[in-house]
Amino acid sequence: MTTNDQYDQAIASAREIFLNKTKDYGTSWRVYRTISVADQIYIKAKRIRTIQEIGTQKIGDDIISEFRGMLNYAIIGLIQLDIHDDELEELPVDQVRQLYDEKTGISKKLMQDKNHDYGEAWREMSQESFVDLILAKLLRIKQILLNDGKTIDSEGIDANFYDIINYAVFGLILIEESVHKA
Repeated sequence: MTTNDQYDQAIASAREIFLNKTKDYGTSWRVYRTISVADQIYIKAKRIRTIQEIGTQKIGDDIISEFRGMLNYAIIGLIQLDIHDDELEELPVDQVRQLYDEKTGISKKLMQDKNHDYGEAWREMSQESFVDLILAKLLRIKQILLNDGKTIDSEGIDANFYDIINYAVFGLILIEESVHKA
């Protein structure tokens, strides 16, 4: 299976959960501000890091579900950056599906471009590094928010969310390949 196929498979598994939850809950996530989305991802990344350090867990959700959750929250963050109408809380499932596919299409293209330049170096990285990189991206988002969304010489909030998506996908791929622990 190619990296592109593996990427699509990882996205498809997260997408199905996202759309099913949209059918169950609607788009209640529309009330989240960017900091809240970042904090939701932080909780999941911090949980994986704690499990990695302690070596055990007490809650049933596995690391796979946490990576999928981070991926899905990053997509929520990207959608929220695009939709500025606070009054528009409920989005139809078809529109959510379209927005989801748009954001994952952009993230896949970014992955392909970086894989070209970096030679898929991520395949040799540890799961711990993916989690640490996601946590660093979240700290960057928080700092950008403290700077009123402005950067001087750095990528914006959206670029950090796209990187989080890709690190989560890489984590899922390497778990699927049994390179990393689930």
